[in-house]
Amino acid sequence: MKYANLTATERNDHGRGASRRLRHTGMVPAIIYGSSADAKPVSLDHNTLFYALKNESFHTSILNLEVNGKTEKVLLRDYQMHAFRPQVLHIDFQRVNEKEEISIRIPLHFINEETCYAVKLQNAHVTTIITDVEIRALAKDIPHFIEVDLQEIKIGETIHLSSLVLPKGVKLVNLLRGDDAVVATAAGIVEIVEEEVVAVSAADIPTIAGEKKEENKEETKE
Repeated sequence: MKYANLTATERNDHGRGASRRLRHTGMVPAIIYGSSADAKPVSLDHNTLFYALKNESFHTSILNLEVNGKTEKVLLRDYQMHAFRPQVLHIDFQRVNEKEEISIRIPLHFINEETCYAVKLQNAHVTTIITDVEIRALAKDIPHFIEVDLQEIKIGETIHLSSLVLPKGVKLVNLLRGDDAVVATAAGIVEIVEEEVVAVSAADIPTIAGEKKEENKEETKE
């Protein structure tokens, strides 16, 4: 899936100092690698990337990245943000071979949670265990997300990876490895029962001294 056309400029300066100077000009240092070609250092406009990264589909799309008039199909692989400033520090792109399968993590979108059987009729709650999955697919078959329909889930039931409805051409890496992990589960809500508190006066509490007096009385009677 294509998201947008991005424009990058090839850069020749390397190192931390060069990257720092680049950021001061409103650009982000980046690298393009993969597909049996040399890694290529480039730079992109910071604001364009900053707002694009806020869009979930940008992370799972095949991008058209133009460098010096030549367009390459790439996939976002990694990026670094400043610890406390809203600033993109670095970004990695991987070249895409449209004839080879790609492994990539895809978010899960849970639907019908509020109206599902467990919540609506059984007063239960749904807990999501996994929020994204690793898939393997050709570039043209990569979805932006995978839906998990919770409509029919009942209390005590779980949804596994094998229950997900996958788009054509998409395979789950976990299942290929034999791991049918739990995606979501429905459980009952524990009711807290308040115990009755009985007031006890100090006079009703036996003391060691009182116990000794009672013993002495018994000995005197004997």
